Amino acid sequence: MSTDTATVTPAAQATAPDTGARTPEAAGLISDARSRIDDLDGRIIGLVQERMAVSAVIQRERLASGGRRVNLAREMEILAHYRNQLGKPGTALAMTLLELSRGQA
Repeated sequence: MSTDTATVTPAAQATAPDTGARTPEAAGLISDARSRIDDLDGRIIGLVQERMAVSAVIQRERLASGGRRVNLAREMEILAHYRNQLGKPGTALAMTLLELSRGQA
């Protein structure tokens, strides 16, 4: 199919600003996939919040027992795990999760 806008149907032109698609079928698939991504993002955010809460419990208990708030050896394990599973971007993701989970200093 040509990328010339004269060959694009009016229905596809109406969907293009929302999805970037050139056909109604593609726009429908993209819309459905975006809805699934939105659902996944909601679940991921919920899991991150749960992780933060569990981390707060660990930190509270560690401090109450005379330990330090942050366990650097454990953080290095987490960084390595994310890097091994997701590559270099996994390290950045793990760093963000660790930062969120450390709470207030």
